[in-house]
Amino acid sequence: MKFRTVNCELRTPSGGGHPPFEARNSQPPRAFTLIELMVVVAIIGMMAAMGVPSLLKALQKDGMRKAVSDVQDVCFSAREQAIFSRRTTAVMFYPREGRFNVDGASAGGNGTAVNAHTGKVTASTLPDGIKFAALGIFRRDYTDSDWARIFFYPDGTSDEAVIVLAGAGDEKKITLDYATGTPTVSDVDQ
Repeated sequence: MKFRTVNCELRTPSGGGHPPFEARNSQPPRAFTLIELMVVVAIIGMMAAMGVPSLLKALQKDGMRKAVSDVQDVCFSAREQAIFSRRTTAVMFYPREGRFNVDGASAGGNGTAVNAHTGKVTASTLPDGIKFAALGIFRRDYTDSDWARIFFYPDGTSDEAVIVLAGAGDEKKITLDYATGTPTVSDVDQ
């Protein structure tokens, strides 16, 4: 079986070939001018300046967020210390004064102490406007007590506790699971 080839000619531009590379690219490659670059940098700078304050505010912990975070950090620090030292460790709460700490740690001038090795809070004072609305350990209320103590054990467990923080129309409940010794945060109505 034979196949017929139809019109198989190669056509070239007039002049019989391709011009040299330089001749084909007679225009220089497109680039940004200095003014265009300055405008782009100015626009990016303005957008960054508008976004930075809201980003900082989102990252800044204040009020209820700081209080909840500090209580969690203190509990995690005590649990960690109990496990690594193989000794029971306590967190002391002073509900009337609005402060709490891993037993033996004390808050500095700003109301917070941080472990240099772990970076976790070991002592803190509740921010202005935040208070302990409830402090229950093994279903016993210590809210009006001078002090209360929650123990963390070397096996990672802890006393059962419920801490309710209130302020500025917001309430958060921190539940300490006795089986794992870890705090869980939820809204009060849950």
